[in-house]
Amino acid sequence: MTSIAPASLDAMAPPSSAWVRFLRSYGPTPNNLTLFDEYVTGALDRAKVRPIELSSPMLERLKDRVASKAPGSILVAGTAGDGKTYHCRSLWLSLGGAPKDWASSTKVKSLSLADGRRALFVKDLSELSDDQSDEALALLESSVLGDEGEAFVVVAANHGQILERLRDLGSRQGRQHPLRKPVQDAFLSGAQPLERLAIFDLSRATHRESIEEILAAVAGHPEWENCERCPLKADGLTCPIYENKSRLLSEADGGRFARRLGDIVEVAKLNGWHLPVRDLLALTSNMILGHRDAKEGLMACADIAGIQAAGSEERGNLYDNVFGANLPRRRAMDRPVFHAIASFGIGEETTNGADGLLVYGRDDAKLSAAFERLVASDGAYGATAPYLSAQERYLEGEEAARVDGGADDFLKRLESQRRRLFFTLPDGEAEYPFWSLTAFRFAGEYLTTIAALAARARVDETTRNRLVRGLNRVMTGLLIDNTDKIFVASSGGFTQSRVSVLCDTEAAARRAPGTGTGMLIKLDAQTGRALLDVSLAAGPGNSVTFELSPVRFEFLCRVSEGSLPGSFSNECLEDMLAFKAKMLRKAELIRRRRSPDEDEEPGADEGALTLNFIEIEQSGHGFSRPVTVRIGA
Repeated sequence: MTSIAPASLDAMAPPSSAWVRFLRSYGPTPNNLTLFDEYVTGALDRAKVRPIELSSPMLERLKDRVASKAPGSILVAGTAGDGKTYHCRSLWLSLGGAPKDWASSTKVKSLSLADGRRALFVKDLSELSDDQSDEALALLESSVLGDEGEAFVVVAANHGQILERLRDLGSRQGRQHPLRKPVQDAFLSGAQPLERLAIFDLSRATHRESIEEILAAVAGHPEWENCERCPLKADGLTCPIYENKSRLLSEADGGRFARRLGDIVEVAKLNGWHLPVRDLLALTSNMILGHRDAKEGLMACADIAGIQAAGSEERGNLYDNVFGANLPRRRAMDRPVFHAIASFGIGEETTNGADGLLVYGRDDAKLSAAFERLVASDGAYGATAPYLSAQERYLEGEEAARVDGGADDFLKRLESQRRRLFFTLPDGEAEYPFWSLTAFRFAGEYLTTIAALAARARVDETTRNRLVRGLNRVMTGLLIDNTDKIFVASSGGFTQSRVSVLCDTEAAARRAPGTGTGMLIKLDAQTGRALLDVSLAAGPGNSVTFELSPVRFEFLCRVSEGSLPGSFSNECLEDMLAFKAKMLRKAELIRRRRSPDEDEEPGADEGALTLNFIEIEQSGHGFSRPVTVRIGA
């Protein structure tokens, strides 16, 4: 179990002040020393409360590997903040190593095991000199590829560090280091290419499970029970710290906030973001303690009385804090977790319906019921007195609201309310779908598709049709509505052309059983993303695949709904044109493999060339019309 402990309790302070102070140290402050494992042990010695505990499934696998007495060594890999040092320290202690020896300044630590073997621990490969590194890597090689059976090494390193050290060592020895490629392949595929090298890649942990566990461990920590006897939340007072903590795991709505945040983190992961445990802890601390007016943007118990006196509780709401709105922009964007969440544009993206509700809902008879249910019912962070006052000034057109920047206060509050709506709108709210308040309006559909593929269930027909329509519109540059087949089109020579009216070949929108041709939507087991596999002919080697990340899925869906391809993402458009070029090349290779007479009718005119032009009916249905061009002598 991962242990995190706070500083001692001040007797005269509010009952949870020491716990809150410690939790604050995990937030995105300029100095986060307690986020590093080497500082945690010291904090544990001073703790007067129970620590936060997080499960560590890979630690148990590490222990099992050593207990099995299997020959070879261990590599613990990951990015900064994944917990490499923690895993190595915990393994050291479980094998009988002394805490003081681990805390010593020795870079390479040796431990004699009860079974007679000797274990060398490298808690951070980047800290070693070249000589120390060469010695550790020599033992790594001999234990994995040689006959060394009496000693093994446990190395903690970032992915790039271990690969660079192996490359450099091999270069100085005048060879390609034999471990470099297998280790690199393991990082890319997640496999274990060498039987005697156990690689534990902490960066492959599931992000959704990680954030859900951290939310439960922090918001459900027993130290919060002390808040029940705190005068700062008595007599109807709202303590924003306790309010935020309570909303993280709210049972009243089935844990909707945690579920939506899990969706965001999962989509970010599938878009290529890696969010280590350290960042997720910082995010959780910031969600609970963030406040725009607090020192360094994070509240302590000592701040609450002043915040309540000023009536500024809502400036510390967790719906803004999850996006780092309480922090200076540079400090927030320095954290990958805030950068990743900001990419969803929540607060900036909106719909006419949502803004109509937030701006006019209070006074509009048609919207008033929804306004009461979705906005006014939240007295702490919804239709608060400051929000309603700013709304009234905005609608009444006071002089201050008409001058430049006069509406800024209300517009910022409007952004905040959009964020709150994203996390609080009920599932299936037809008039106000919560994903429409983000830049990824089809993200929910993407997650549903991934879940269906993982369960080997059918992909929803609406989703399939939308993808096929989007593909056809990108492939041809035409507003065609076909969902039964895919046109692989060109402009007659330049494969990257954005408008292509010559149909080179066609593929069915669904892989037909027995034929082996058409499009198949499947799951990539390594990345967890969806894959489009378009087979242009029966038999192996005749298909082209395209990985569908959430952003590419969003691109195709938006194009299907009428957006211009270049208006959403030029990068996605270039990726799609590259995919088209691959299909055109594959079609050409298939034609070349066929016999010269296979595609020709007897007596065909050798001086004629048939071109298939794509034309569109009034209904939007596209079809290919052959046109024969006679080539003169």
